[in-house]
Amino acid sequence: MDLLFLNQEEVAALLNMKDTLTAVEDSFREKGLGRVQMPPKIYIYYKRHDGDLRVMPCYMEGSERSGVKVVNVHPGNPASKGLPTVMAVIILVDPSTGAPLAVMDGTLITAIRTGAASGVATKYLARRDCETLGIVGAGGQAVKQLEAIAEVAPIRKVKVCDKYRERAQRFVKDAEERFNLTFEAVDSVEECVRGSDIVTTITPSRETIVEDEWVEWGAHINAIGADAPGKQELDPRTLKRARIIVDDWDQACHSGEVNVPLSQGLLRREDIYGELGEIVCGVKKGRESPREITIFDSTGLAIQDVATAWIVYERAREKGVGTWLTLFK
Repeated sequence: MDLLFLNQEEVAALLNMKDTLTAVEDSFREKGLGRVQMPPKIYIYYKRHDGDLRVMPCYMEGSERSGVKVVNVHPGNPASKGLPTVMAVIILVDPSTGAPLAVMDGTLITAIRTGAASGVATKYLARRDCETLGIVGAGGQAVKQLEAIAEVAPIRKVKVCDKYRERAQRFVKDAEERFNLTFEAVDSVEECVRGSDIVTTITPSRETIVEDEWVEWGAHINAIGADAPGKQELDPRTLKRARIIVDDWDQACHSGEVNVPLSQGLLRREDIYGELGEIVCGVKKGRESPREITIFDSTGLAIQDVATAWIVYERAREKGVGTWLTLFK
């Protein structure tokens, strides 16, 4: 029994944002059509170490693709251990036998598919004339958000803010070398959000950092940072006046942007318009008015990981990339 092992460098050589956008959009479509088995993430909390471990399995019945991701979140890693905050491994499984087909780095795939999910949401929910993107949080995920959104929206200007101004400035310097866009590192979240047609929030905040009065009518928000119970970035008042779209109801109510307002009774399930997959497959409409505010509550789904990892696996086999490992004979 052999399986293919792919490290991060090999994954990077086989994957790009454009193809990931297609794979992630297809995975949302399959979910909207009800052709996916995907239980909510399982969490294990390492309270002594300020971290957690998440297990994310799925089976995409339409495309016969299955797998599981094991991923951590340890915010203190970069400063104390010299390791990434997020590290992941993805295992692809043959649905017909249950045999493992591949084991690969999932850290890069997690970053790219998270950006791609925002890209898909922006494609279906943002106004067609969006020109200004505000990025709140200039960490490692910020560039993937920019890559994806730049693929689907006609943005011209990007404002970036971070609690550490030098990080925002460094992001701008690097981005100016890669993108033909106008960039500005701003001093506050308010300055970043006001006047932005699209806003992406990617922070580990556990309290409101985007106040309602800063959000313009007609804006689209990708709320990425809230991915565990107790996390939130947006003012509940903004949620109340917006069309809220989640990636998955079960995960979102437990650990997405809506989890805190739901638990406090500030939001009801009836206030959630639907899932992104329902919009992608045409069951529900996306944006219906240039004036309405749309919010995509992203928690990250196993189908995104598996759909993206499958591209890597198929290309690796075609190109002879990776190392074959023998589990048993």
